[in-house]
Amino acid sequence: MFNFKPSQLAQPGILPDIDRPYGLPVFNSIADMLDSYTGDDAAYILYPQRVAARAEQFLAGFPGTSLYAVKANPHPAMLKILWSAGIRHFDVASVREIDLIQALSTDARLYLMHPVKSRKTIAYAYQSGVRDMAFDCLSELEKIIAETGRARDLNLHLRLAVPNGAAIMPLAGKFGADWDHAIECLVAARPLVKKLGITFHVGSQCLDPEAYRSTIKYVRALLDTAGIEIDTLDCGGGFPIQYPGMDVAGLETYFTTIQAALAEYGFSELEIFGEPGRALCAEGGSTLARVELRKGNDLYLNEGSFGSLFDAGRFAWKHETRRHRPVHASQQTWTPRTQDQQAGFRFFGPTCDSSDVMAGPFYLPDDIREGDWIEICNLGAYGQALATDFNGFQSETTVAILEDNSSCNPPLASSPATSRI
Repeated sequence: MFNFKPSQLAQPGILPDIDRPYGLPVFNSIADMLDSYTGDDAAYILYPQRVAARAEQFLAGFPGTSLYAVKANPHPAMLKILWSAGIRHFDVASVREIDLIQALSTDARLYLMHPVKSRKTIAYAYQSGVRDMAFDCLSELEKIIAETGRARDLNLHLRLAVPNGAAIMPLAGKFGADWDHAIECLVAARPLVKKLGITFHVGSQCLDPEAYRSTIKYVRALLDTAGIEIDTLDCGGGFPIQYPGMDVAGLETYFTTIQAALAEYGFSELEIFGEPGRALCAEGGSTLARVELRKGNDLYLNEGSFGSLFDAGRFAWKHETRRHRPVHASQQTWTPRTQDQQAGFRFFGPTCDSSDVMAGPFYLPDDIREGDWIEICNLGAYGQALATDFNGFQSETTVAILEDNSSCNPPLASSPATSRI
């Protein structure tokens, strides 16, 4: 859906792989976008150069193959940016995600790393060329073997249950085989597969790189006890980004910690995988929401927790925010204040549900008013993917913004991938 006047669009061809195949409008700045925008909904922003730079960082630094976790942001433009930056391996969980990536390129390699799948999904994946699948129990192993016709070219990855104490969003409890069950699964799977691997996940937004080391140590002890050799080791996701109030080490620290642990525990010669999702795309996306009403320090927006602000609502994450005021804004029913004076605000979303609230506080200029736009930063992961159409409020507007001062974050120190865009 296009709700733009044509005057402020960036020149055709600046992002040829993005704006033509998917019809994604490209602007030089958010100011240009707002000056051209004629729609009434919130808008989703992609910063292609930032996404490409993160992809380049993983491709150069992670000691193995990086699989993009498609669930983090499956927008076709995001996938195209990552593909253009060199990502060729994708972690998928469903038939729709399989179709989405194969529409991107038939050369992509897919990994069905969801530990629990329907029989139809398993069969469809195998027929579509997927040979890597995860399991975490004997029942799932039996499903995979049966639905692939006892194929001999399977690469199966046993998902382990591991502690998630260092993660902001622990994932323990839903998936994973404990010690005794893991040994049983490894022994049962070894003669049935082409390659046998182990996969784990230390939890989403993991703030301690040592969590990877301790888990790799655990894998070594498990295998020594089982007397089983594996061919692959998947370190999962959990790689963090910087959100306000979180102390996050640089990605290089995670990479070097993992590499050292692999060497220390005898895994350097294995095929190594990682599954970054948030770390690849979060900083490359924002939501642009308009202020519909101000009541004191409460701001009513045209986007909320039933939309892309799920984390800000359910988990009370205090995303960085920036105010953007359209140059043509004409409302005069406000009292001028000092422009650089900041205040903390609470947000309410557009639905008529009283739970649609984001407590914050989110810090913005104290003169913010109806008609201003707020950029809620670092929502390239999970924000747009989790948005619903509840109460009829939804956005179908996604645009690309070329890197400039409107970006929420300073440019990355290593950004060689920008030339590819």
